[in-house]
Amino acid sequence: MESDECEFDSTWEDEHQNKTPRKKMYRRSRRNMYAAKDMQDFRHSCQFLDYDDEEPVRDFFYNLEFYQGRIRSSPDNIHIDEFHKHWWGQYGWLEEVHSYIQWLFPIQEQGLNRWSHVLTKKEIKLFRRDKQALRNLVKSYEVMLDFYGICLINIHTGEVRRAPNWRQRFKNLNRYTHNNLRITRILKCLGTLGLEHYQAPLVKFFLRETLVNAELSNVKQSVLDYFMFAVLNKSKRRELVGYAYKHFRPQEEFVWGPKKILQKETSKEDEKSTNRSPAKAPPQREFNSKDVASFIPYSNCNRSRTSPATVIIYIVIISTILLSLLFSLIVIVTGVV
Repeated sequence: MESDECEFDSTWEDEHQNKTPRKKMYRRSRRNMYAAKDMQDFRHSCQFLDYDDEEPVRDFFYNLEFYQGRIRSSPDNIHIDEFHKHWWGQYGWLEEVHSYIQWLFPIQEQGLNRWSHVLTKKEIKLFRRDKQALRNLVKSYEVMLDFYGICLINIHTGEVRRAPNWRQRFKNLNRYTHNNLRITRILKCLGTLGLEHYQAPLVKFFLRETLVNAELSNVKQSVLDYFMFAVLNKSKRRELVGYAYKHFRPQEEFVWGPKKILQKETSKEDEKSTNRSPAKAPPQREFNSKDVASFIPYSNCNRSRTSPATVIIYIVIISTILLSLLFSLIVIVTGVV
């Protein structure tokens, strides 16, 4: 076992649920072993989710019922539609209230909200097949992305980019580090409930912001320890680790993957980039109503956050204009008669 390998990281080998970890003494490693074990346990818990099993069927699936709009969250007593409508852009609420995140992004682990409920295997299967629940989950994801200064721009690939107000939101994200735990939960939830293809683009975004753009210094460690290894797709996870290695400085202190393998892969990529002639960009895939993601609404990246008072003012102005036009029309008609 190489000195930079991790007994809890199967990114570079076949992953087996009952694999016996190889013990090793680590020297000068900044790798968080607790995080590595936590993410390994998460990946194992997501194996065979779509297979039928003999788990007893209970009468009530709280998380699914909440996302279907049949019950309200507890203790906040919020309906899923109310959250999407009234909490969008309410950054103070989203920051200060800590009991909604477990309802919005349920996982197979108990959170701090004792009134929330852990996902069961049966509930996960039902949720992954429920278009309404998945549609609402994507809306919740967009609310939180907006809170972090990010917007979803491609519903098929999960591609994200900076929101117009990213500077303000990045400042908040960098200040309140408990949001790192929330983002880890969000990534776990997306992978568990059938939106696995949304994981890698979000992690790539954070790697680029932290390692390339030198933003979000207080998020960087969580990106490397947790976010990268929440990605269930192993090939995507390897690509992300390779990207992180390429941009991490100083490179000799990179501890999130075997450097011998990473050096070889990086060298191959650089060689291909040098020898490859410029190619035309592939045509943009058109949105097809038969796609798996066809039930997901288009992004509200530039969605306005108009206050109720502003809406009332707009209504008064428009009503006044309409009344004036009506009065003028009456005067004209009366004069003609």
